[in-house]
Amino acid sequence: MEEQGRRGNVITVFSTASAVGKTLVAINMAAELARLGYRVCLVDLDLQFGDVCNYLHLVPERTIADAQQAAESNAEAFDVIQFLDVYKCDEISFSVMAAPLRIDEAYNMSASAVQHIVQRLQFRFDFVVADTTSAFSETNLMLMDMSTIITFLGIVDFIPTIKNMKIGCDTIRSLGYENGKIRLVLNRSNSKTKIDLEDVENILGEPFYHVLPNDFGAAWDATMAGVPLVRNADTALARDLRALVARYTNLEVADEAGHNNGMSWFKRIFN
Repeated sequence: MEEQGRRGNVITVFSTASAVGKTLVAINMAAELARLGYRVCLVDLDLQFGDVCNYLHLVPERTIADAQQAAESNAEAFDVIQFLDVYKCDEISFSVMAAPLRIDEAYNMSASAVQHIVQRLQFRFDFVVADTTSAFSETNLMLMDMSTIITFLGIVDFIPTIKNMKIGCDTIRSLGYENGKIRLVLNRSNSKTKIDLEDVENILGEPFYHVLPNDFGAAWDATMAGVPLVRNADTALARDLRALVARYTNLEVADEAGHNNGMSWFKRIFN
């Protein structure tokens, strides 16, 4: 039975702000892990407005909404692989679980169904990379509990963005996760701003784990071509995305890193 096998790692890409590059980072994480030889599935959990397939120029035949319906109809016969598309580009190949195609399908997705689907994926892949929406929803909180690593992505542009980043960091820390599970990653580090990075790190209470440079041109070209940046490390952004994945894969993480003595996120956040 697949439930007796080894569980793959879950990397969640999260932010408290929209338009910070979550989807770009998630896609390139998945692509780089695949380039390194890992079995990878990228799951689009921005359920209402997911853009993973748009970025990769994929037209999905089935989505996570179809997977939920199949699992609820016949749990014993449910095969998660049947609901995946495959992205290929040169030596890079990874699976993709698409977001729902319609708003009503997204609205009817349940956190328990997403949990069941992600767990099934863990038994089939070395890494499950999840792109998420910018909200502390029930689904996202459940996913954080399951995650080996939470990539908290931020940018330093406006005061409200930094305020929301601070609130998000404090909220995640209050959940009682072990040290090293939450990784603060700064995107667009050299974009034009009068806000000092050191001041932001003082506000957050820790330095950024990794810093990605601003390269709108390279990101735009890759998105328009439907090709991950890490396919060729010919830009600073591509090299730093590769370096981020290298840091993740060089760390040994326990299979149960996402568990916290059985205490749910709900109890931890309100206790």
